[in-house]
Amino acid sequence: MSITRYDPFRDLRTLQDEVNRLFSSSFSRSFGDDGIARGAWTPGVDIYENKDEIVLEAELPGMKREDFELTIENNVLTLRGERRFEKRDEADNYHRVERSYGTFTRSFTLPQTVTPEAASAEYKNGVLRVVLKKREEVKARRIEIAGEAEGRTQKAIEAKPEPSGASKSKAANS
Repeated sequence: MSITRYDPFRDLRTLQDEVNRLFSSSFSRSFGDDGIARGAWTPGVDIYENKDEIVLEAELPGMKREDFELTIENNVLTLRGERRFEKRDEADNYHRVERSYGTFTRSFTLPQTVTPEAASAEYKNGVLRVVLKKREEVKARRIEIAGEAEGRTQKAIEAKPEPSGASKSKAANS
């Protein structure tokens, strides 16, 4: 039986080698020769909701309306497009290019509470705003259970959901 010396950093070095190998191979494949200068660009997106709608806002600075498209298919909202690098003059010699360019695709699965057919979009000042209206949901209701009671009879209460316009008109008339 031989004695093996314990090296507490052996596993750490192995992990570091694996990470280095992973990054060196994947970066060269995904960026290619000119890819690092071009960059991989994904527009920033904010998504929020209120009681009537879900709103998606995407930052698309410097892009024209023709540079991107918006689709909804199988309850998935997809934003895809391309931001192109446009060299102003051939005599220009760029010292630094920090803005990213290239194609992008962003996809978002829509919840069942929205109506894709009622979606609307507006592009203004470099921001795309997509509004997705929520479906009219049946309100929660309480149902009384009919049965024997002490000295009184109970009856079932039929609850009907109010149309959304009726509750707003009642509030307006108050």
